[in-house]
Amino acid sequence: MPRFHPLEVTDIRRETRDAVVLTLRPRAEDAAAFAFTQGQYLTFRRDFDGDELRRSYSICAGLDEGCLRVGIKRVEGGAFSTWANEMLRPGDTLDAMPPQGRFHTPLAPDAARSYLGFAGGSGITPLLSIIKTVLSREPRSSFTLVYANRQTGSIMFREELEDLKNLHLGRLSIVHILESEGQEIDLFTGRIDAEKMDMLFRMWIDADSVDTAFICGPEPMMLTIADSLRRHGLADEQIRFELFASGQPGRAKARAASRVADAAAHACEVSVTLDGTTRTFTMPKDGTFVLDAAIAHHMDAPYSCKAGVCSTCRAKVLEGQVEMEVNHALEDYEVRAGYVLSCQCIPLSDRLVLSYDE
Repeated sequence: MPRFHPLEVTDIRRETRDAVVLTLRPRAEDAAAFAFTQGQYLTFRRDFDGDELRRSYSICAGLDEGCLRVGIKRVEGGAFSTWANEMLRPGDTLDAMPPQGRFHTPLAPDAARSYLGFAGGSGITPLLSIIKTVLSREPRSSFTLVYANRQTGSIMFREELEDLKNLHLGRLSIVHILESEGQEIDLFTGRIDAEKMDMLFRMWIDADSVDTAFICGPEPMMLTIADSLRRHGLADEQIRFELFASGQPGRAKARAASRVADAAAHACEVSVTLDGTTRTFTMPKDGTFVLDAAIAHHMDAPYSCKAGVCSTCRAKVLEGQVEMEVNHALEDYEVRAGYVLSCQCIPLSDRLVLSYDE
């Protein structure tokens, strides 16, 4: 089970007016735990006025750079992102879980693949890691990136992307789409919607040549892009998602119970196995999530986003029934095998047995 380890901040680079790139160094004994796969993220924790906040940020370094870097864009009202942008200094220490996430595909050095990526704002961070690694480790493959931002000044990693494009001539193509800034070609101005996607496929992108498409950004944009990819012939297994969301703060303390749960008894006996130890407690069947109940009973259950987006809180139901409200992280085969996101699980049965160790 992943646990937190200290990372030293060795460098902070101002990327845009409201975004920084942190270079991090684990302790020597933790170095192996922080080996990452392109496209993965780190989950950080910090205490703010007595409340522990956890936030996940994607690694933006390529596998061959020999370092660990994350990009953090300041979010309006965001406690962690504001602190990281304004208060964090080199030499400070951050608590982080080892890398997690499945926003990637296996690499093959001899492959000649065509990749397509869509990024919105800071959604570029995991895609940058993927692009760097693909260009380095699959020398016959190519990558087309469609990158949406409000304006030129908000483009993260703009110079780095141009350097990659020049270094790997003919293998990296970049399309910048700016919402509030006019460009010479009208297609590249405005928001990415269904009409713009159709135009991109008609004028710039050969859908038949795409092997894998990566999408990272706000949910409405991702759903629009994914729908267009499917309409242009890509299968679900060719489309990889990384969704932006956070369930804290501002997450409702109590959720509306499902009709099925309301019709059942009002309490559930829950047994949770974590790091080889099983604890049993009783929780109400009132719409409370299993993860929240476990934390309320002083269990150090793993979590990050609390929004059904990451898979940090993934567990397996061994007995009983649950209803999962949101799932943006688990594949269909995992759900069929009994895996759930505990941050989104409401118990339906009178008894529930769940394990984080499976």
